[in-house]
Amino acid sequence: MAAGKQQHSRPWCPFCGMEVGKPSETVQRTMKEFPAGRCQCGAVYVSDATGHNIGSAMVECLVFACGDEWDLAWELIPEDDYLTGIVEDYDDVTHQICPKRNLDGRAVRGILYFVRLHKDIAEVAARFAKRKEQEAKSGSVVIPELEPVRDPKRQKRAATKPLVKQLSEAGDVDALVDLSFDDKRTLRFLQKLLYEPLPERRYKTAWLIGQVAARLSTREPAPVADMLHRLFEACSDSASMPWGMVEAIGAIIAARTDIYGAFTRHLLNFMGDAGTREAALHGLAEIAAVRPDLVRSTPFYSLFPLLDHDSAAVRGLTVRLLGRVKANEVIFQIMALQQDMSEVVIYQRGETVQTTVAALVTEAVAEMRKPQCQQT
Repeated sequence: MAAGKQQHSRPWCPFCGMEVGKPSETVQRTMKEFPAGRCQCGAVYVSDATGHNIGSAMVECLVFACGDEWDLAWELIPEDDYLTGIVEDYDDVTHQICPKRNLDGRAVRGILYFVRLHKDIAEVAARFAKRKEQEAKSGSVVIPELEPVRDPKRQKRAATKPLVKQLSEAGDVDALVDLSFDDKRTLRFLQKLLYEPLPERRYKTAWLIGQVAARLSTREPAPVADMLHRLFEACSDSASMPWGMVEAIGAIIAARTDIYGAFTRHLLNFMGDAGTREAALHGLAEIAAVRPDLVRSTPFYSLFPLLDHDSAAVRGLTVRLLGRVKANEVIFQIMALQQDMSEVVIYQRGETVQTTVAALVTEAVAEMRKPQCQQT
């Protein structure tokens, strides 16, 4: 027994060899699925107590290293931009390395996953982190309340396509959130419901996905990030119809701009396709309602010509978006549409709303003339 105890050691950083502190839930960051820590050498690390979630731990650690800037994290290349390391046989209870993978009859299977950015990338990440800190102080970033921990003794439910469809049709967000914590397949079943020819059903499902994702991501953001990437991949597949995909992307970003806001600019890529243009305008408008600065930081001026588009829906959605970002650069072009009585269908919280271009112009101009409480 004594010999076995001597083999136990404190965990160390694979980059500098220094001992590292116990990962903590109190480290300031957006994602909190895994306890995390920082080494004096600049590396960051997360702990996976089971050793079965290395993929999710890797994602969270990389995003943590990038100052919670998802867009930056996904663009980095291993070895070229950052290095990784793993310390195995980690016991998160005693903060020890146990080579025999057993401590007092208890199995030890944990890992510490490390990421260290190269100097130039670390400097970029530091700027992002500083900007986020300033935004948080200004109140421009709204972070949802942390979702309560589910009772571990309660009976978990398995997600099935019929069950998810039933809850979706009932609009039962609470039940869908519970089910998502019980079974991560819930998000995949919700995604499949987007394949719907009726736009009102697609937008309703997309809004539900955004609401579920917002609450799930307060504790488990990695599955939501995976879903976002699946949606983007589905949109880029020329062999399939991206029904509902762009709508869902916009809903997820709008629901958690603090985590996924960096994806906003990618919605502009869908403006060139008539099949996704309206959905992209809707998504950008939903984001702008929460964080207009995210849209204004993109080349949104490329949307100005859409005010003269042949489609009334495109004109109306463009007016709605530009009003929310206070695009005073084109206020006179927007006001020129005050007599445009063309009927338009828009979606609010997943519900269908009948309106006109002229009515949207009135709303947009009123929004643009409001005092600007803060600079974006």
